[in-house]
Amino acid sequence: MVKNEVMVDEIPFPSQFMVNNKPLPLMGHGITDIEIHFLQIKFTAIGVYLDPEIVTHLQQWKGKTGAELTENDEFFEAIVNAPVDKFLRVVVIKEIKGSQYGVQLESAIRDRLAEVDKYEEEEEEALEKIVEFFQSKYFKKDSVITYSFPATSGSAKISFAIEGKEDLEIEVENANVVEMMKKWYLGGTRGVSPTTISSLANNICVELSK
Repeated sequence: MVKNEVMVDEIPFPSQFMVNNKPLPLMGHGITDIEIHFLQIKFTAIGVYLDPEIVTHLQQWKGKTGAELTENDEFFEAIVNAPVDKFLRVVVIKEIKGSQYGVQLESAIRDRLAEVDKYEEEEEEALEKIVEFFQSKYFKKDSVITYSFPATSGSAKISFAIEGKEDLEIEVENANVVEMMKKWYLGGTRGVSPTTISSLANNICVELSK
């Protein structure tokens, strides 16, 4: 029997998610956290759902260990660029203002775009819209943010759900911003959550060895 849920830091994540009528399995999970004076403060739990077909795009890494893949940014670049559906589910552990999350996202994406000379007016506008979307929200514990990256387009959909309220969503159509959003969560050694990166590497390593 397939377990229907995986616990990520006491938060249940479905073991698969239906995206475009296709079940995407949970391929990696982890948390974002910070350590202050030896105290670990956890912010979010993360689940990464990928079309299993992604393995066909990663064959050149067959035979590498999970530990080797964790350190290999080219491997994660290939995950980001693979033309398959990707879905991220982020659950709030420690409540914060949506504006704080929006600013973190904005500065991470802006820095990455500036590094590769892709931060122009269009990117700035797209980022402003995302910041505005989060601005008025309050991320209570267990609120859910999802990122949906369809295989066939350079756009993304971000949604925010809080219990008892209607889901809100925004479409991001700037392909450069969308690429860096993926990299914020899936960007190898520079990803926002090392535990998620390591989990993804180990799970895909297993899939590659089949």
